[in-house]
Amino acid sequence: MSKFLSAAASSVVALAIATSASAQTAPAAAAAGPAVTHGAALPGVCILSSQSAIAGSQVGKAVSTRLQTITQQVNAELSGERTALENEGKALDAKKATTAQDALEQQAAALQVKANAWQRKGQLRQREVEATEQKALSRVYQEMDTPIKQAYQAAKCSILFDRESVMLANPAMDITPAVVTALDARIKTLTFDRERLDQQVPGAAPLQPSK
Repeated sequence: MSKFLSAAASSVVALAIATSASAQTAPAAAAAGPAVTHGAALPGVCILSSQSAIAGSQVGKAVSTRLQTITQQVNAELSGERTALENEGKALDAKKATTAQDALEQQAAALQVKANAWQRKGQLRQREVEATEQKALSRVYQEMDTPIKQAYQAAKCSILFDRESVMLANPAMDITPAVVTALDARIKTLTFDRERLDQQVPGAAPLQPSK
């Protein structure tokens, strides 16, 4: 019987919810190395870090803050339910000496059903947080398309490279700061709630930008 209760308890404490918000976090600074002297900037050649542009923009910071809030809400929801299940398991374990074996096994089985349902809910919430992050970032990338083109034309670029794919380059060719400035002028925040994957509503309201 104790093994059965241990199995139930292990399923109760198995899950943690977190969101990376990877595109919202500026890349970690590289280790300090020898100073690099760049050659002359190449006319028409430009580089851009879209991740750094989002992380440095007002809308990117707003999205990151909102995602953190949603994640905290999910954690609080699941943590409260986990505590209730753990307490129920402890109470059931304390009744072993005074409860008939059949009744004890029935109650333990019912607790296991609840624990399994809690695990499934936790997995669903994790997928919802991930879907929320993906949808929000997709919207920000859409909003950034015009600022990228504006900065590209202003710098008279002929070709644009992803900065994350370039080992070293003259910073004078980097249009990321210009893209951040243009993106901030276009949109400053984004209003959204957690995606509900278990109850998708046709025609649901889209994400709403605001100045």
